Amino acid sequence: MNDVNALLPEAERPEERLIGDREFAGLVSELCWPLLELADGLTNTQPAEPILTRPLIGRLLLESKQVEALLDEYGACRNRQWSRFRSLIAALKNMARFAEVLACIRRRLPAYRLLPVRGDFASASSARLHQMCGGIREIAARLLDEAQALGIERRASARASADFAEKLPPGRLAHTSDERQGGDAASTVTHLATEFLNLAAEADWLGSAAQLAAEEWSACFPDPVSEERLRQLVFRFHSLQSLYDTHVAATGIESSDAKLPILRGHATVVYHLLDLATDLAHFYERHLGPLPGDEDPRRLPGVDRELIMATLFGYALAFASDYLAGGQSLCQDILRRYAELAELQVPVPTYRGFHVRPSNLVARIVAHYGSTVVMDLGGTRFDAASPFELFRANETINAGKRRWLAGEIARVRRPGEASKPADTADAVRTVIQQLAGEGRVVLYRQPLHFSPEIGQRAGGVLENATAEIAHLQATGQLDIRTDLTVTFIGDRRVLADLDLLARHGYGEDAFGNNVTLPSALAYLRR
Repeated sequence: MNDVNALLPEAERPEERLIGDREFAGLVSELCWPLLELADGLTNTQPAEPILTRPLIGRLLLESKQVEALLDEYGACRNRQWSRFRSLIAALKNMARFAEVLACIRRRLPAYRLLPVRGDFASASSARLHQMCGGIREIAARLLDEAQALGIERRASARASADFAEKLPPGRLAHTSDERQGGDAASTVTHLATEFLNLAAEADWLGSAAQLAAEEWSACFPDPVSEERLRQLVFRFHSLQSLYDTHVAATGIESSDAKLPILRGHATVVYHLLDLATDLAHFYERHLGPLPGDEDPRRLPGVDRELIMATLFGYALAFASDYLAGGQSLCQDILRRYAELAELQVPVPTYRGFHVRPSNLVARIVAHYGSTVVMDLGGTRFDAASPFELFRANETINAGKRRWLAGEIARVRRPGEASKPADTADAVRTVIQQLAGEGRVVLYRQPLHFSPEIGQRAGGVLENATAEIAHLQATGQLDIRTDLTVTFIGDRRVLADLDLLARHGYGEDAFGNNVTLPSALAYLRR
């Protein structure tokens, strides 16, 4: 019945019992005193004290979630008297969550085996955690003041921060368990490296956002920065970490390849940083940023807005971008070492062969994986990572087209030779029209603008038609259609993407118009 009533217009719902502020304050007091006790203890610590241990963070999260749930049950967020208290509880919970991730990163940093980046990640993590401590103290003090103003009773004694001390010796247990049989772990490794590269390409906007000046941060919401967009990346990086731990960790291939734990460390630290960024973005969008149709940003008392934004952009997004970049070169090296050599035969691009667009797309696929791939054309090999090398292949392609075309012209031209240049010119036009009608040549311009030399060159119809078609091809008015193919030689994973590109016309149709590429090649659109 309650669910049905919730669907009715407000005016038609049965009257609900309203609870008074004094009665509600007594109800909140019963549940809130452990959290207020923690807040009291936080305000009595010195700024330099390392207060945010795991036991204390855990209690803050537990107690704040319970109080928040009670307040939401009674609609405190829409009550003028209680909405401020509800906001402070949410701020304390979120700040504790930020501190939890920062403390986790700082604690586990030595085990990640990360490659060097531009900044000092360890020092930056410690500094951010220290700043979060200050932010939590400020919110705790304001929460105590608000509780007093609302008449919420609390116990006189406060738990000291020493009650949550965490004295942990450095080090770890020895790895004494037997290695697991990882099945086809090598295939999993290449899949992980490939997916990391694709995610790094998809998340290239992180670095651009991190480099913006502080006054531009607010303008980044909701594009490119948003909780939703970040959460999708978090999920996929967590999947990478889980896949590694399930199929690669503690296997023989992991112990024999020192770079694999580094890959795992990069995927893990990026996951934690993006997880933190997601929470920060949520906090900004929900509590600090402007509401739709509201030009003035909301102000949550006690929350250092600049700390939130600087942690999001200057720390989480910046270091996530840096470790993604470092992981890219690592993954490319892994793919080179685990390469499965294969060959792929595909047709030459229909529109003007390997001109700018197809050559650049092929080279970008090869560069994305960092592998060595060559293109074989009639025994001549070209570096597929170089667009200029592929441009050069067009000389061979066009020569082959002209040789093939000479045979086609000989087939379609009428017996005998024209005796006059005008007759030769007419014969050349007829040959070209017939070849176009048969689909042997494709016309990009109609009517064709023939050269002044048509029919007047040395030789007969065959020589004149061949020369005129070469002119029309050079001026972009037509192209020759053949069944010429090239063979790419390299890693099977790179060839799979090249095959997909070729099956989608190398990004263009027969007339050179842009063709939408499949989602598997989304990294080429960036």
